[in-house]
Amino acid sequence: MSRRRSLRPEEEELWKAVARTTKPMHAPIFRRKISEAAAEPPSPAIKLPSTPRIAPFRMGEKPATPQPKPTAASALQMDAKAFGKMTRGKLMPEARIDLHGMTLDVAHPELIRFILNAYANGLRLVLVITGKGKPGVDSGPIPRRTGILRQQVPHWLRQNPCAPAILQVTEAHLRHGGSGAVYVYLRRSR
Repeated sequence: MSRRRSLRPEEEELWKAVARTTKPMHAPIFRRKISEAAAEPPSPAIKLPSTPRIAPFRMGEKPATPQPKPTAASALQMDAKAFGKMTRGKLMPEARIDLHGMTLDVAHPELIRFILNAYANGLRLVLVITGKGKPGVDSGPIPRRTGILRQQVPHWLRQNPCAPAILQVTEAHLRHGGSGAVYVYLRRSR
């Protein structure tokens, strides 16, 4: 059994300040104890730092995971309704390429050829399967990220000669490969 240490005076003041801002989740069972606590005179307000020490995050968010979803820098370029259908997996890709097992020097020209052929044939939505990558032997002090194709494909799609043909790039829905695949929404060929 662990022993509890007593709070230092500044910790106790901080705890009281936090406790005053809380609201009970359920109806109080012992009303007498709550009324006694309310009779306690409030201590002077404690100044809390204005800037948070921890960066904001959302529950369930994985840290340091590359996500090619649109951000403020790369705003949504396509129709919002079609984008919603695409991210929910309702739009079926018209073509797909699987880059599993390919090296970077083989996968890059294959991807360029595939995207340009799909654009020339008038296809709108294609799926590029990169895989999630295998965890390798990490013996050094600096951790290495897995899935080199998964990291490189979004960069290749933003470069010439593919970039002018592409309207939107986003992570695929789970039924089409999830984080191991990328939707590429192509522009209309002219």
